[in-house]
Amino acid sequence: MSKQLDEREYAGKAFAVEGMLEARRRTWLAIDDIAAAILPGMTEIDATQLTRKILKEHGLLQGWHAICIRFGCNTMLEYGPPSKPGVVLAVNDIFTLDIGPLWNGYEPYAGATFVVGSDPEMLRAKEHVKVLWDRVRHEWRKGDSNGVDLYEFAAAEANKLGWTFDSVMQGHRVGKFPHQYHGTLRSMDAIPMPNI
Repeated sequence: MSKQLDEREYAGKAFAVEGMLEARRRTWLAIDDIAAAILPGMTEIDATQLTRKILKEHGLLQGWHAICIRFGCNTMLEYGPPSKPGVVLAVNDIFTLDIGPLWNGYEPYAGATFVVGSDPEMLRAKEHVKVLWDRVRHEWRKGDSNGVDLYEFAAAEANKLGWTFDSVMQGHRVGKFPHQYHGTLRSMDAIPMPNI
């Protein structure tokens, strides 16, 4: 039996799962190319300009939120606050990419953590971000957890891995136009729909 779409998740009549999946595929290909091109010695401004160029090469337009690239100490900041200026990617360093491009009317979203060099704690952080993502995704796919439950689960799993889950980030729906969804995933008392 299929679940009825919660009106808070309405994506518009033109939304198609296939379109969202293709937008996601293209976005992750671009992320791979962006990460491979970011090198020690670059500033976040350099990396942002490079990201715009690579997104354009992939047929992705600058999207529904600004490109957010953080190096080193700036990776601890939330999305909104400005980075400490002048931070240069070091030989052993960590960086994050956060993009929301546009493709064919869809607004995909991708974020990932990367490490240059061999710092073991940075490599552990990179690995655990993905482990945590996979655990929460698995929990969500069971189909019985609402947004509040998922955030509580994520916090508990982060703790098991030896990290503190960010208590400020609220999350958002990812779909055809996620910026039109009013409310946060963290406070959503409904079970989020697949592919939305």
